[in-house]
Parts: sequence; structure tokens; C-alpha cells
Amino acid sequence: MSDTILVVDDQANVRTLLTDYMKGQGYRVVSAGDGQTALFVARHEHPDVILLDIMMPGMDGYQFLRAYRKESQTPVIVITARDEETDAVLGLELGADDYVIKPFRMRELAARVRAVLRRKEAAAGPAEQARVGDILLDKSRHEVRVGEKLVALTPLEFDLLSALMRSPGRVYTRAELVDTLMDSGFAGLESTLNVHMRNLRLKIEQDPSNPRYLETVFGVGYRIRKQESA
Repeated sequence: MSDTILVVDDQANVRTLLTDYMKGQGYRVVSAGDGQTALFVARHEHPDVILLDIMMPGMDGYQFLRAYRKESQTPVIVITARDEETDAVLGLELGADDYVIKPFRMRELAARVRAVLRRKEAAAGPAEQARVGDILLDKSRHEVRVGEKLVALTPLEFDLLSALMRSPGRVYTRAELVDTLMDSGFAGLESTLNVHMRNLRLKIEQDPSNPRYLETVFGVGYRIRKQESA
């Protein structure tokens, strides 16, 4: 399942704009028009990231943060219309993870979302071993086995497979994977990523033209398919 983003803004046109763009990036999106509604939605939808406007009627963004931080550490990116450092600083002091100033570029916002998600995954402390079906990835040994066969991967292929195996079934956009691999020294484009994925399939899949594990989600990105228990 894709990560869920909660968009909180009192302006309907802004909610629609952010919702449409983030859905296009492969995320599931829910929204709220004020802080009180946002608390209700967050408690029921369990978002992975919250995009939070500050200036709202009723319960504003600051009040939402004070209340929400008592019950959850979900990453929050504050969105403020005023280009004042005090707004951003107060949001960070109340527990926000990042901020953007209106007007902002959508690509910048998407990059910040991916960054907080990476930090969240890193803080979760991934296990030294991950298994999906017959694939066993061992971080401590830097080894990958498919069944009993030891598979030789390049460092970048290993990191790509490791990223996908963090959340079997979740669709990772190409942009997300490029950002993740940049931490491993990857400086390529999304088109280059496609080549690495093809090479990884050739090493992992019994039939690369009909993959059992590494799926392409056309127009979005890639995922490693969850395997049913025997």
C-alpha cells in the first residue's frame, strides 16, 4: 500500500491542488479543512506524513500540533503563507519536522515529503535481514540469496532491492527510489534507474519477462510483490 498523506488547509483549492499532485506521485491522500477535523482524520486514517497549513480558522496549525504531538510522532511539514522566520521556528519547536513557505514549487514539496519519509524509515531501525518469498537479504553480510542460490549484486542493486523490501506491496515512485539511491552515491536519472531494475530482475527472477517479485506499476514506479504464505 502507498504511503498516506494528510493535507490540512482551509482553502479548498489548495487542498485539491495538493491532493491531485500527491496522488500523481503515487501517494494515497486524505484531507481536512481545519485542525479539529484533521485530528479526527489523523486518528482514523493513520497518515505517514501531514502537510499542515498554519493560518486556519478555529483550531489553527499550531493548536493542532500541540494536541497531535501528545499522541503521535507522525512527520509533519508546516505550510505557512507568511515569509517570517518566527512562524517556521514556532512550528518546529512544537514538533514539526520541516516547513515550506507559500508560494512553493510542487517538486520541492514532494522532495521534502520523500525526505521525511526516508528519515522515518531510518528511525524505525530496519532489521538486519529481510525476506520476501524465496528472497533473503542480509544487510550485515551484504548478501542476497534466492532459495539456496547466492546472488551477486552490485552495491547499487543491493541498495535498490533493500529499499523495495522494506515494505513489500508498497509502490515506490521512481523519484523516491532515485532520492534513496542518491544516499548510496547514485547520481543517475530515472531512466537510468530503469536499467538497474532490469538488471536486478535478470539476477533475481526465474523468468524476468514475467516477474514473480519485481513489478512495474506503469506510470508510477516499482514494488516488490507480497508473497502469500504457504
